[in-house]
Amino acid sequence: MSVSVPSSLPSALPPSVPALPPSDPQTLSRLLGDTDGLSVWPRSARPEADGDVCVGGVSLTEAADRFGTPVYVLDEQEVRERCRTYRTAFPEADVVYAAKAFLCRAMAHWVQEEGLGLDVCSAGELALAVTTGFPPEKIVMHGNAKSPEDLRTALRLGVGRIVVDSASEIARLAAITPCDTRQKVMVRVVPGIAAGGHTKIRTGTDDQNFGLSLTDGSAQHAITRILDQPHLELVGLHCHIGSQIAAVKPYVAAVRRMVGLMARVRDQHGVILPQLNIGGGHAIAYRPGDETMNVGVLAGRVRAELEDGCARARLPVPRLTIEPGRAVVGPAGVAVYRVLAVKRTGEHTFVAVDGGMSDNPRPALYGVRYAPRLIGRPSSAPSRFVTVVGRHCEAGDVLADGVALPGDVRPGDLLAVPAAGAYHLSMTSGYNLVGRPPVVAVSDGIARVLVRRESLDDMSRRDVGL
Repeated sequence: MSVSVPSSLPSALPPSVPALPPSDPQTLSRLLGDTDGLSVWPRSARPEADGDVCVGGVSLTEAADRFGTPVYVLDEQEVRERCRTYRTAFPEADVVYAAKAFLCRAMAHWVQEEGLGLDVCSAGELALAVTTGFPPEKIVMHGNAKSPEDLRTALRLGVGRIVVDSASEIARLAAITPCDTRQKVMVRVVPGIAAGGHTKIRTGTDDQNFGLSLTDGSAQHAITRILDQPHLELVGLHCHIGSQIAAVKPYVAAVRRMVGLMARVRDQHGVILPQLNIGGGHAIAYRPGDETMNVGVLAGRVRAELEDGCARARLPVPRLTIEPGRAVVGPAGVAVYRVLAVKRTGEHTFVAVDGGMSDNPRPALYGVRYAPRLIGRPSSAPSRFVTVVGRHCEAGDVLADGVALPGDVRPGDLLAVPAAGAYHLSMTSGYNLVGRPPVVAVSDGIARVLVRRESLDDMSRRDVGL
């Protein structure tokens, strides 16, 4: 089951329609089906009469002037409130934040304070978290191709669970686990469920590179091998069916199949597994009208299926784990860019900004669509459909295609892109040696730098030879 998100605007402006209605706030709000124009922004976002927007009590225009552009603004209270939403919806489960969405020391500290665990995929993510003070026993180590260094670091630092993703990983992990210990592991199972907003982020089917198949018996074989290892303790099963999933039904189906496998493990091996991890992948809105996951409904339906399925199979209900990432941090972030150039080529208008695919590769990878907004000044000019592009030497460096912006947008203007907290900065690159932008936390009218801007000197230090 895949989720198709309809576009609220055409992809290009037809020649017979040269402009949209004037871009006053009321008209644009009606156009976007959004009462204030800010439905996909952090809940603290407030429009100002001068065209500015404040987030966490901080003016985005002032943040851009103070910290430069591009700049990523992260609403701390939004992150914390979303953590609490999950803890409230899943009070008897382990809620584990998926660090791959975005990780820095402050983020690790926030989710720890809100009672969440952490899911990491590398020795780098793990070391950052532990050196920040995150309890290693509350950390889950993931990854479809863990390096020997990843596994050694996980064992050395004492992570709570390692999710086994391949048969070769079992032998590798067993060989390096100290003889006087037993490392808790889970098996990542591919349940054969297609779900997700794009084919490149669907991970629950057999045609991708994650996990061990339920269909061909690979998962069952891995379970048998782990149970034969004296220094590995199989504590449960794991699955992750995809990302940007707005429907509850695929998760219910996944729980049903996983409970069935747990029953077979009991019947074949006499082992009752105490834990079940169903991953994350919960959808957020990138543009007004996009479908999102209702966390409360998800919690109720998953819990009901888990209890009913275990009762039918005569199994005790396992401890549930979920791994939200995007749904925690995505809506809390806003990227602010400065316009460098406006170019009209035939029927197309290109608005070039000072960032691009080096700080947000998602449009190029998945065709994701955003809703950028002019900030910093009011405009009554008729709106036109434009393509917002980045500064990189690629025709595919498109941040937002077919979006309505005031017709008088010009170099020096600021554009803000909401829902930018997840899978932007965590996927940044050094393309064109532009340098990665800073992350600025805002809360109660105070802005502070969490991650500083990458300088030319930073990049030059890594180039050590001629």
